Amino acid sequence: MMTTHATRPAGARETTEGTVYTVTGGDWDELAREVAERTDDEKIIVNMGPQHPSTHGVLRLILEIDGETVTEARAGIGYLHTGIEKNLEYRTWTQGTTFVTRMDYLMPFYNEAAYCLGVEKLLGITDDVPDRAQIIRVLLMEINRLSSHLVAFATGGMELGATTVMIYGFRDRELCLDIYELITGLRMNHAFIRPGGLAQDLPPGAVDALREFVKKMRKNLAEYDKLCTGNPVFKARLKDVGYLDLAGCLALGVTGPVLRSAGLPHDLRKTDPYCGYETYDFEVPTTDTCDSFGRFLLRLEEMHQSLRIVEQCIERLEPGPVMVGDKKIAWPAQLALGSDGLGNSLDHIKNIMGTSMEALIHHFKLVTEGFRVPAGQVYTAVESAKGELGVHMVSDGGTRPYRVHFRDPSFANLQSMAAMCEGGMVADVIVAVASIDPVMGGVDR
Repeated sequence: MMTTHATRPAGARETTEGTVYTVTGGDWDELAREVAERTDDEKIIVNMGPQHPSTHGVLRLILEIDGETVTEARAGIGYLHTGIEKNLEYRTWTQGTTFVTRMDYLMPFYNEAAYCLGVEKLLGITDDVPDRAQIIRVLLMEINRLSSHLVAFATGGMELGATTVMIYGFRDRELCLDIYELITGLRMNHAFIRPGGLAQDLPPGAVDALREFVKKMRKNLAEYDKLCTGNPVFKARLKDVGYLDLAGCLALGVTGPVLRSAGLPHDLRKTDPYCGYETYDFEVPTTDTCDSFGRFLLRLEEMHQSLRIVEQCIERLEPGPVMVGDKKIAWPAQLALGSDGLGNSLDHIKNIMGTSMEALIHHFKLVTEGFRVPAGQVYTAVESAKGELGVHMVSDGGTRPYRVHFRDPSFANLQSMAAMCEGGMVADVIVAVASIDPVMGGVDR
């Protein structure tokens, strides 16, 4: 794991508030001291980030360079630390979805799905989740794969100076976000996938909008082939850059497109299916180039496969519930919004409050306290756009998680940065990081 070293007290002084420590530390101080002790004056230390655009927001890359060649590379993380995993211990199991969706903010539905699959496994209701809910989950996750890969193309292109790729990528991502907004009401941070099913059903007109989306996206994907795949400048910039072979991937725990670019067709949708993925017809693309160009081609083909799955989801949608029938878990199952879209409709409120006093008390307790989850622990994983997204959760039998820890693919894959970059050029560091496609919201949970 590539993280900064622990800070060390550099001095202390007594104040009226107590002892105040002045601390220094981290990789920078250690490297600077090492450099000062060397006789070789050619090597210098460069801090790339955490605000450099190509470091994906708040990633810090500490590079030792000899001329233009990178001799050592380290990743400094922690600048976006949110404490989401710790916060989950102070919220009910249902409220947890509002936190996890914010981790890797470019693939929120995967975060929600992994979390809810874990809760459902602890509850023992995995097989009770309605088919319609599972189909909509798959639908949303595959559209999420499209939007995540489009951001990888767009930001990667921008970092290389290919602004047209950036414009195309964000243009097409808007189509995905429009579908999100139609179905969940939000462009991000949805908390739509809930333990037991979904927050609500598809709105009127959603199926027609989805068909139009698939049609338009299929047409637009061909443009990336024309713009990039045969482009000699684009190809030369990515080919043989960020090289990491299969042995390196396995040693570092790398998954997702980076692993499949080394020739291994590992995909949890096939090897350990969930949400009914074993019933869908799709391929797991691979390349054997082990480089950034292969990862680009791979993501492009994965998007075509995702559209295949989305089409199958549309055809499978049958009327039915989207939440388990157990009223001790199902909240808010049949949520009906008012005309302003901001709160429950009057009919919904009358139904809750007018049925019976016992029903009202039960609803109140379910919303405020939450349901209890049997004591135990579980690990569930989904194949996200970036690789294996796993969640290990522990319940002590209460209404809140005892512990939740995510195995985020961005965090694991970022370990490969040094192996990809050392021995290459400084400019190629940017290409390599872009091909890993890390999102720091997932790294600094």
